[in-house]
Amino acid sequence: MTVALDLLAGSIAGAAQVIVGQPLDTIKTRAQIAPQGMFKGNWDILAQTVRKEGVLALYKGMLSPLLGVAGVNSLLFASYAISKRIVSPFPDKSLGEIALAGGMAGAANAILASPVEMFKVRMQGQYGAAGDQRLRAVFAEVAKDGFRRGIMRGYWITVVREIPAYAAFYAGFEYQKRRWLAGHPDKAIPVYALIGSGSFGGICYWLACYPLDVIKSRVQLAKTPPSGINYIATEFRAIVSSQGLRGLFKGLTPSLLRSIPAAGATFATFELSHEYLSKHINL
Repeated sequence: MTVALDLLAGSIAGAAQVIVGQPLDTIKTRAQIAPQGMFKGNWDILAQTVRKEGVLALYKGMLSPLLGVAGVNSLLFASYAISKRIVSPFPDKSLGEIALAGGMAGAANAILASPVEMFKVRMQGQYGAAGDQRLRAVFAEVAKDGFRRGIMRGYWITVVREIPAYAAFYAGFEYQKRRWLAGHPDKAIPVYALIGSGSFGGICYWLACYPLDVIKSRVQLAKTPPSGINYIATEFRAIVSSQGLRGLFKGLTPSLLRSIPAAGATFATFELSHEYLSKHINL
């Protein structure tokens, strides 16, 4: 019953995350992958995107995560619940144990997050030209490289990113939530406190993993699949060589801004959905 609730509530929370956060995610991804000199900064990405492609272009690539996010977030929250039980059978867990469970959930989550983000990045890497492709055509093109080198391209860098990211994500959320509860021991946590705690967790997520996200986006957008087991280090050196260390942090500002409403909506929706479903639906 608990796993089924986590799966269903995670699906609802994931949809909320995508709808709230997609415009800033598009700006973040374009900052990471656009050719040098194409944009002057984050505001220029926003201005050019809206002027040349229309407001709806900020939602490019949303169909992929919106279709896949039910599975991704369901797997994430269910894996987190299971991981917490593996880490400790006791209900009260330290922040270190929360972080460990979050990292374990992140590793499991990568199996779905990697292909979903692969197609999202490919859609966001189109800039309104006549030859821009729909998701179906992008899928067909990627599939030509096969399952491992095409659809699952960037899987290992996704794993490497997700482990510290979700360790920080859940630990940050739990830390902020516990701080609020400590100051209001006789009250149930309100929606605004859940949103605030989720936002803090989202900021922790990006600060824990950001350069890895830049590498992942570039690997997944490249015309040819990466070769060799050291492709993460190879891409890291290529970024630093061409753009300096600043290149590893392109798009960080919109990522942090996005995390405030998106992660807040994710956690608040999950907690409220889970509470509602546990009371009204017998799973």
